[in-house]
Amino acid sequence: MMEYKGYFAKVEFDDGAGIFHGEIINLRDVITFEGETAKELKQAFYDSVDDYLEFCAQRGEDPEKPYSGKFVVRVEPELHKNITIEARKAGKSLNVWVSDAISKALKDNTQTHSL
Repeated sequence: MMEYKGYFAKVEFDDGAGIFHGEIINLRDVITFEGETAKELKQAFYDSVDDYLEFCAQRGEDPEKPYSGKFVVRVEPELHKNITIEARKAGKSLNVWVSDAISKALKDNTQTHSL
């Protein structure tokens, strides 16, 4: 995983072509880049992000922010009811309770994978 100015990219290697391909993964816009070496790939990633930001500026548009802190999750009504009850029992808002649960799950997942 690569990161630059808050934008993240995944990278794959095409063994047949002998080239690295990357794509920024936290935007709706499609931004790709490539390079034959790690150094070329990194520079192409930086250039792609900078080009995207410059393009937005030239058009007078705000660049898409990688993360707004908001996302919609659809769950079954029974699960919605149960997490609302648990949040109220804990004295937390639904947003705080869900955020805490996700943070705990990520922490547990990270600890499991680092063993």
